[in-house]
Amino acid sequence: MPRPLLATIHTAALFNNLSIARRYAPKSKVWAVVKANAYGHGLNRAFSGLNSTDGFGLLNLEEAVKLRELGWAGPILLLEGSECIIDINIIDHYSLTTTVHCDEQLRMLEMAQLSKPVNIQLKMNSGMNRLGYVAEKYYAAWRRARACSSIGQITLMTHFSSAESASGVQHQLEIFEHGANGILGARSLSNSAATLWHPHTHFDWIRPGIMLYGASPSGMLAAIQGLGLQPAMTLSSELIAVQTVEPGDGVGYGSIFKAQERMRIGIVACGYADGYPRCAPEGTPILVDGVRTRVVGRVSMDMLTVDLSLCPSAIIGSSVELWGRDVLIDDVAVACGTVGYELMCAIAQRVPVCSE
Repeated sequence: MPRPLLATIHTAALFNNLSIARRYAPKSKVWAVVKANAYGHGLNRAFSGLNSTDGFGLLNLEEAVKLRELGWAGPILLLEGSECIIDINIIDHYSLTTTVHCDEQLRMLEMAQLSKPVNIQLKMNSGMNRLGYVAEKYYAAWRRARACSSIGQITLMTHFSSAESASGVQHQLEIFEHGANGILGARSLSNSAATLWHPHTHFDWIRPGIMLYGASPSGMLAAIQGLGLQPAMTLSSELIAVQTVEPGDGVGYGSIFKAQERMRIGIVACGYADGYPRCAPEGTPILVDGVRTRVVGRVSMDMLTVDLSLCPSAIIGSSVELWGRDVLIDDVAVACGTVGYELMCAIAQRVPVCSE
């Protein structure tokens, strides 16, 4: 018999979350970001829930080609652009839009022999300090791109580092506007956080990512309560054993949890080899038979243990939600000192996935 562990992708939730992004930026077009295999949800499954978008943003050429094979004829944006001259030929063949963030990428387009001009997003480094032209060199890069016969439409682009925090976007926005001063053209600035909380940055295109999957850009559940976002992934399993432990008994490797009283412990078919974080501490929320309880003991490779004190009727085969609609992925992430992004992207290949 297969293990009962299953990741379920809710395509209706993806559609709902895209609709909310549009509601917050009604005058903007949407790049639905599906990088990292659609944040671990699977590109095929995400496509069926997000195909009412205006365009898709991702990293890998392989994923871009896959979207074309799925039947997507609209815009596809390579968020990191091309890495070698061979990439340019694929970009041309599949009519992709590519980011240009450095002179090397611009030079490849200048050297290319293409069937038609390629649309680009010219990226400015406004303070993230990862990719992009610094503001002082941006205008010159734009002039050079405009003079290149291989380049079609040029969209102005940057990425906010702190749109979800108190520091906000204003400083980066000022840098961007200074560097782009006098340049006409569409603008693409807003990630999920800016889409939700900084409407003055929406401009022509928004680039929502994490919000499409029903998690918070800030990693804090309170930040998105009341917005109507729905979790797009449920990770579920079952109890495969139940133990009764006595006061002083340890549970799991290292016996880091010791029972203070006689109690029942449930063993769940899920471990760090499945993508559940090994660092999950005692108290990490989990749902057993519809009752919210807690993880106890150290997460092992294939199993974890839970407190059944609040679940007296739980038995072998009882349902478990590790995260999903009742135990939100942000709650688990906060308990583990990380963010929902990491958890959803970490689902292991051995975990069966279905969609509904």
